[in-house]
Amino acid sequence: MNQLGLFIKYGLCFFSLTAFQTVLAGGREKVNVVFILADDLGYGDLSCYGQERFQTPNIDALAHQGIRFTQCYAGTSVSAPSRCSLITGMHTGHACIRGNSSVNSKYEVALPQNITTIFKIFKDAGYATGAFGKWGLGDVGGTGDPNKQGVDVFYGYNSQLLAHNYYPEYMWDNNKRVDFPENYGGKFGTYSQDLIHKKALQFIEDNCDTPFFLFIPYVLPHAELLVPEDSIIKNFRGMYPEQPYHGVDSGQMFRKGGYCSQVYPRATFAAMVYRYDVYVGQIVAKLKTLGLYDNTMIIFTSDNGPHREGGADPEFFNSNGIYRGIKRDLYEGGIRVPFIAVWPNVIEAGSVSHQPCAFWDMLPTFNEFLKGKPVPTDGVSILPTLKGKGRQEVHEYLYFEFHEEGGRQSILKGNWKLLHLDIQKKGYYELYNIASDPSELHNVIERYPEKFEELKNLMGKAHVYDINWPLLPEEFRK
Repeated sequence: MNQLGLFIKYGLCFFSLTAFQTVLAGGREKVNVVFILADDLGYGDLSCYGQERFQTPNIDALAHQGIRFTQCYAGTSVSAPSRCSLITGMHTGHACIRGNSSVNSKYEVALPQNITTIFKIFKDAGYATGAFGKWGLGDVGGTGDPNKQGVDVFYGYNSQLLAHNYYPEYMWDNNKRVDFPENYGGKFGTYSQDLIHKKALQFIEDNCDTPFFLFIPYVLPHAELLVPEDSIIKNFRGMYPEQPYHGVDSGQMFRKGGYCSQVYPRATFAAMVYRYDVYVGQIVAKLKTLGLYDNTMIIFTSDNGPHREGGADPEFFNSNGIYRGIKRDLYEGGIRVPFIAVWPNVIEAGSVSHQPCAFWDMLPTFNEFLKGKPVPTDGVSILPTLKGKGRQEVHEYLYFEFHEEGGRQSILKGNWKLLHLDIQKKGYYELYNIASDPSELHNVIERYPEKFEELKNLMGKAHVYDINWPLLPEEFRK
């Protein structure tokens, strides 16, 4: 397209957006929202959070242009329940999805039809909504289908298991299956993340004249460790000592959940995070080209802590920073995640917040942002912190559950954190003061019995068993 054509396309887009928003009630503009969710990206996997073995310049730029939180928590330490908490505003003591798999094979792990979601409140406010990447909250056609949860346009993986692989045989375009014969038989034709990214950029273009909420849950840098053979991976090979990973390259689980072999696992992981950073830079560039950036809030975070799957090495990259634990742990390293928000001319550039927040705060935050009607939630709005003015409500406590590997619970009140571990067997507790011991190295439960009893009682109140959710192990129902 020549320069005149580009001017007409993007100039009219910018004009129509401005004209559309100016005529809103009271002349108030509706601010677009782009929510970018990484998969298994650790607290220390960004250079603005301390990563030293590679750089993430575009995400760092967001931190310089907005606010960086130091104590943000995911919904829990694995994907599906963490995303459920994000989307529904409920912590995992109340949420409808509390694990990645069900103990009842007949039970569909899915969002119910009548639940409030972030997408629904944006649609009620007149926004176009899109989701591009990994869903994992219900099958196509079921109650958890993204199109039944307020998503206008969905493109990507519906199944978490198939999202383990980057050259899939198919993905979903709303309820239409899109096959990739160029990937059949182990071929490397279409790299899913590049295509998902392209679709997300197209959504921005398609909705440049209407307010939109764009949710981009890329799969990167979740295992398997694999990127296209382009300049990005070539830049990292040879930078690190390597120990090849031997994975699944044939058989029943090949590209159906099994992770491929990788000769350069460390270089590939670094290249995957860097590729993610390039995507973020391209999203920002697209918003600026279309004249939308100054009227858009951008949020970047991760669904849980770093993984040790498919050859990944979080210890080498210090992916959890100073914090103990990784994905599936309820120690800080499994649930504390990077969180960056940019809102030009509203959020103070280069600011840092130590205010504790969690994924279930997002729904009330957006609801206040949209001036919506009250909705049921375990969260509190962090809009005052984002804006830097007004009274910030604080949590009485933050609560987490994890339903695999024996069952785990944790609760955080102030600086005190109690963990209940190995629940399905005998079970035991650990108590930490994360202010004086952020790495959770010193269990002080015997020194503070009264604090232990206080948090144990709160933990019991936070967990709710509902017969409609047979996902819960028997031990959690007591």
